[in-house]
Amino acid sequence: MSILQLKGVTLGYGGPPVLDGLDLTVQVGERLALLGRNGAGKSTLLDVIQGRAEPDHGVIVREPGLRVGYLSQRVPDDLAGPVLDVVLTGCGPVEPSELDATRARAEAVISRVGLASDARAEDLSAGLKRRVLLARALVEEPDLLLLDEPTNHLDIDAIQWLEEFLRRHVRTFLFVTHDRAFLRGLATAILDLDRGTLTRHDADYDTFIERKEHALDVEARGAKDFDKKHKQEESWIRQGVRERRKRNQGRVRRLEDTRDKRAGRREVAGSVQMQASSAAPSGRLVVEAKGVAFAWEDGPSIAGLDATILRGDRVGIVGPNGSGKTTLLRLLLGELTPDAGSIRHGTNLEIGYFDQLHATLDETISAAENVGGGNQTVMVGGKERHVVSYLRDFLFTSDQARGGVTHFSGGERNRLLLARLFCRPSNVLVLDEPTNDLDVETLEVLESLLADYEGTVLLVSHDRELLDHVATSTLVLEGGLEREAASAGRVGQFAGGYTDWLAQRKQAEPVEAGERKGKRRRKGPAPSSLDKEEKRELRNLPAQIEKLETEQAALHEQLADPAFFKGPGEAIARATTRLESVGLSIEAAYARWELLEAKREGPAA
Repeated sequence: MSILQLKGVTLGYGGPPVLDGLDLTVQVGERLALLGRNGAGKSTLLDVIQGRAEPDHGVIVREPGLRVGYLSQRVPDDLAGPVLDVVLTGCGPVEPSELDATRARAEAVISRVGLASDARAEDLSAGLKRRVLLARALVEEPDLLLLDEPTNHLDIDAIQWLEEFLRRHVRTFLFVTHDRAFLRGLATAILDLDRGTLTRHDADYDTFIERKEHALDVEARGAKDFDKKHKQEESWIRQGVRERRKRNQGRVRRLEDTRDKRAGRREVAGSVQMQASSAAPSGRLVVEAKGVAFAWEDGPSIAGLDATILRGDRVGIVGPNGSGKTTLLRLLLGELTPDAGSIRHGTNLEIGYFDQLHATLDETISAAENVGGGNQTVMVGGKERHVVSYLRDFLFTSDQARGGVTHFSGGERNRLLLARLFCRPSNVLVLDEPTNDLDVETLEVLESLLADYEGTVLLVSHDRELLDHVATSTLVLEGGLEREAASAGRVGQFAGGYTDWLAQRKQAEPVEAGERKGKRRRKGPAPSSLDKEEKRELRNLPAQIEKLETEQAALHEQLADPAFFKGPGEAIARATTRLESVGLSIEAAYARWELLEAKREGPAA
């Protein structure tokens, strides 16, 4: 059932329309991911759906009584007061006779998001403040929930909690995100906003990417053919007087029409071009930490850090908000002195540092001066470039390059910091949350650069796919401001990216449980042979995994079929949920298989 329709919606602010004849239909049960470049108009579209912005042209048809909730990408600086009072502000004016029922509904929502009604909002972490705002958006039980970059500044645990919460408790929603794992886990369809037009793709993210690339290729070939023909016609119209007398006036009119079309054509937005300037290679050893401990008086602590980072390693750093990831970086870089243990640095280190708080941008000077340091040129890839020309690679216009950065958006600030980072020679790149506010296309360019970087990378990120595609090892901080004190400060080092760490953790958990149990019962080593049930389980696991993978492939094929998404929303939701469940079952089965194989082979000598 349709609850919202936009027909021919157009909205502009003096230049080319931000929304240009846009059509959109939202059905009950859909989970729609809205994608587009920074500045494409995603937030404008959300404003139009909410009624906060009126289109210049077009029609909006809402189901009578449609309730729309909204979760902003920004946490207000002035969020304060008891959580219950903050959530109740989402209800608007309430009649005295309805006050008790409204309070009860608000308390139920607060409980559902895992908060206490009497907690003070100003004392909560950024992740818990986001839960307060989510509760405020849900308290009126909206028929359609809009979420604008809901994963920004959340740690991985909070992102996974939000993903599961939305899947279980919110029936219909439209969300903007740059987090590809979050998108894959939730979206039943993808909306692509490009140059003012909206295209719907009833497919998974990977299929959407293939279709998008194909469509852009077709468009580019068509534009090339059009320009070639237009050039020929322009040449014909400029022939001499004798030829003018013979002109076909219909051909002249067609030429005028092609001129208008060419002038009105909106070109594809350019892609960010990134190339890191390399310094001479560092020594083989980059950083060695032994028994490192550090504690702030009222903040996170690091305990028992042992790590060796060698030239060419790409190290992901993950942990809950408040667990000390930035503190860990500063210890590794030598900016902080450990309370115990030692940090040893290798030779010839040239470090480039991306700061998540943008503290290193000078608000009093232009973007070009921030990048060039007062110089008109920068060296990139061994070639001298004018700084304004170089900034065009990062999608800044000449006016933006020469103007101040005070009014830059979060995405623009991130791109400017990356531009400055990559034009300085380095052999060690340190990036502290570089992906916030970046669009997916720019994020994927950054990912490719980091994967191909010849030096060493230290990467703090909550982006699971980025970590999987880039990291060769992962440092994991357990604990944090919202975790049990017993685990606070512990740092583990694991091979591979985020998913690899998950598999290793799952494999280790039963072993650790067995070790704890063994400590109570006996002192000798745990037996390495399998019992009868485990042997049968090990024999059956390959067939079980094959069956799950067959079902997974069938579900992928089903969800890639556009016709499937014309059916009931409940069937789409069931298939999407089942696909995720099957994926988790496959991971667990592989981890169990590895564990039983290791137990059968016995402990290493």
